[in-house]
Amino acid sequence: MSEISLLQSTLKSHLPWHGARLNFLAQLLIALFRVKTVNLAEIASAFVGQAQQDSHYKRLQRFFRHFEMDYTVVAKVVVAWMDFSSQWVLCFDRTQWQFGQTTHNVLMRAVAHQGVAFPLLWTLLPKRGNSNTCERIDLVAQLLQLFERQQIAYLTADREFVGREWIKYLLKQPVPFRIRIRQSDRLSNGRGKAIKARVLFADLAPEQMIVLPKRRRLWGYWVYVAALRLKDGQLLVVVTSDSPATAITDYAKRWSIETLFGCLKRRGFCLESTHLCDAERLSKLLAVLTLALCWAYRTGDWLTQLKPLKLKKHGRKARSVFHHGFDYLRQMVLNLTDKQAEFKSALKFLSCT
Repeated sequence: MSEISLLQSTLKSHLPWHGARLNFLAQLLIALFRVKTVNLAEIASAFVGQAQQDSHYKRLQRFFRHFEMDYTVVAKVVVAWMDFSSQWVLCFDRTQWQFGQTTHNVLMRAVAHQGVAFPLLWTLLPKRGNSNTCERIDLVAQLLQLFERQQIAYLTADREFVGREWIKYLLKQPVPFRIRIRQSDRLSNGRGKAIKARVLFADLAPEQMIVLPKRRRLWGYWVYVAALRLKDGQLLVVVTSDSPATAITDYAKRWSIETLFGCLKRRGFCLESTHLCDAERLSKLLAVLTLALCWAYRTGDWLTQLKPLKLKKHGRKARSVFHHGFDYLRQMVLNLTDKQAEFKSALKFLSCT
């Protein structure tokens, strides 16, 4: 059985697609690791078979133009492959880039796991700039329809994701949250007066943290508040529905989604090199990249268990777990004739057995 057929067989147990579509996905995943880019012309050049490159390119175009993808299935595959902890830390963030006259603006919900966030659901915003409350609520509502609320430890979001209706929705669900607010947002000072956060915490010294003992009113709702003065003098203020003592530490896990964007873009699959302009086609590409991301990370995690990554003098790993797996899979698919045993071993991370 060829490597494509082996991968197709492994994917079959998770994706309810017919054989030809699974075969195409298997070729697409392998080609992605070969060329390290989402540019369709480059991917087409890495497809195997006797067909000409133009034929592979047209096949790619047909997939992204016509195939109807169920993204809820992809979300469930991610959960099955990654084996997250019993409760999830959800990261909410947005990434935006420009291609010609087209602005790609992706609002994403992902699960933080060992320093990287893994996408579950996303939406392509038809505009530049921040999302609105309805768009955020829709994404959370979709997630709550797919998975039990009890699986969520809390969600994290940056200053971009604030507002009265947003906080009202999260408190009503209820979905625990750790959200950074702006220094200009007003909190009650404990004496019935609302003042700006930067004034309330003006006395904090660099690296000094404080957790207010009682809840404060924010946009008319009672929340717990913790604040930290960063080394550079910036003020970090986090509001939370519960557990204020760990709010700052909990919020720090939001950085996992920044790592995710790096993996999808310049440090991994070069997402910004896509020429796709249609939102639905780009969404399908994100689904494929999500599957590739999970495979690379699971492989890197296995490799580091066999041989831990070296640490640099500053204490950080010389390379990330994702990159370790990414480079290993790439070297493998570029030398499939000599690395058939390694390929079969790497498939076990997609089998969940």
